[in-house]
Amino acid sequence: MKRTLFTKGIFALAFALLTTTFYAQDKFGGLALYTVRDNMGKDAKGTLQKVADAGYAYIEAAGYDNGKFYGMDPVEFKSYLKSIGLTPVSTHMGGVTLENADQQIAATKAAGFTYFTVPVPPMGMFTFDRESRTMGMKGTMEDFANILTTLGKKCEAAGLKLLYHNHDFEYKDNEDGIKPIVYLLENTDPKYVNFQMDLYWVTKAGADSVAYFEKYPGRFKLWHVKDMDEEGKFAPVGEGTIDFGRILKEKEASGMKMYFVEQDMTWGNEPLEVIKISHKGLKQIGFQ
Repeated sequence: MKRTLFTKGIFALAFALLTTTFYAQDKFGGLALYTVRDNMGKDAKGTLQKVADAGYAYIEAAGYDNGKFYGMDPVEFKSYLKSIGLTPVSTHMGGVTLENADQQIAATKAAGFTYFTVPVPPMGMFTFDRESRTMGMKGTMEDFANILTTLGKKCEAAGLKLLYHNHDFEYKDNEDGIKPIVYLLENTDPKYVNFQMDLYWVTKAGADSVAYFEKYPGRFKLWHVKDMDEEGKFAPVGEGTIDFGRILKEKEASGMKMYFVEQDMTWGNEPLEVIKISHKGLKQIGFQ
């Protein structure tokens, strides 16, 4: 009887270890929580658990408001992520100003993030034309670069890293014949300012991400891995037209440390199901 129980116990332990090992091996890559923003608004903790269950290992937040991340104070947010096996890596802080930067940086640090990411030109510089559905900016590139540098120095002093995230307009010539991304790359110090490349928006702009890696090596620390269908719309990773395999081969030139699946719109499909498709796509492409 004792031997039978002992044998069963050994088998149970072995099964548990194998299951845990398989599960750990299958957890990789990051998710930009903007993809599941509606779900996060309804049930943040439940949604984060589903993100972990889908196989993601780390996250990028996009839900900071009034000192909290998705309704949780920074320490609580960090603790809950740890409890379900997710790591906080980056957070988009679109509302940052020179006046509130210290508070937002402190919250970002307390929540365990490494990267403080500015998602659009801050402090009223971002523009969006609803009729043409086009994005842009107002103000001078010099002011823009100076703001990022000031924020970058504050982040560096706090032990964080500042990144700027692009859309398509930064990779196109502005009215002065200047590509904003080129100006920022050439007029900021990599000690204080680097970049998160959104691979979809670079493609949408008609630019070549690999060419930028080669010309400005090491400046693109994080990626948004977002696919494009034949109509130019957002698509799950692996179901679109972007040659991620070619881009991934140049990750060392990029300086890429981590990456995040993001799909701004899922066209009526449930975001929590779409992120599962993208995670499988990541594995097939070789993102691990």
